[in-house]
Amino acid sequence: MTKEKAQARREHLARMRDAHKRKERRTAMLMWGAGGLVVVLLVGLVGFYLVNERAQTSLDAVKSAKYQGGAHKETKVKYAEIPPMGGEHNSVWQRCGIYDQPVNNENAVHALEHGAVWITYRPDLPKGQVETLKKVASADYILLSPYPGLPSPVVLSSWNKQLPLENADDPRLPKFVSKFKNGPETPELGAACDGTNSTDKTAAESPIPDGAPTPDASPAPSSSPEPSSSPSPSSTS
Repeated sequence: MTKEKAQARREHLARMRDAHKRKERRTAMLMWGAGGLVVVLLVGLVGFYLVNERAQTSLDAVKSAKYQGGAHKETKVKYAEIPPMGGEHNSVWQRCGIYDQPVNNENAVHALEHGAVWITYRPDLPKGQVETLKKVASADYILLSPYPGLPSPVVLSSWNKQLPLENADDPRLPKFVSKFKNGPETPELGAACDGTNSTDKTAAESPIPDGAPTPDASPAPSSSPEPSSSPSPSSTS
């Protein structure tokens, strides 16, 4: 009986050891599984954050054009975009700064030619958002003005580049300014955004004249009779 009891005890202890080892393996697997799940969740969250941040700050939506600089015109210009981002413009550029009233397209486009970023906003944009724009526009080479009829609440324009925004808090705003102010497509890089040949007048204060009407090419009728080509009768004696 003693040997049988000893054998039974050994078998019991062996079963207990096996059960303990199985429990340790299950615990280890659960811990590794939970740790792996945490790692996967962390990687997913970081990836989502990076993708979301890139989507919010990406400038992929910037529209481009191919305008050449140097074309001056002293009358109103019909532009393809609202607001314009290049093309013919007035010989006087808009002085960079903050305006509470609309400015002339033709003067503003000349400022773009010198490297400025023109920030335009709808006149009904909330006051708090306008104040946000004014903080951005306190830097050099920034032009800020309201613009009736904008396709978006806020539009950023530089020479040949434009980005519509839904609000002034969009994180792409400072990124656009940083990239395109005095950007690589600036026709007159280094030219002043102020100076004696600039204007700080609004469109209402100094409107650009319309183009002169095309003159009639047909000749005006003469008011004096043409001389007669018939010979004068000679007198006979």
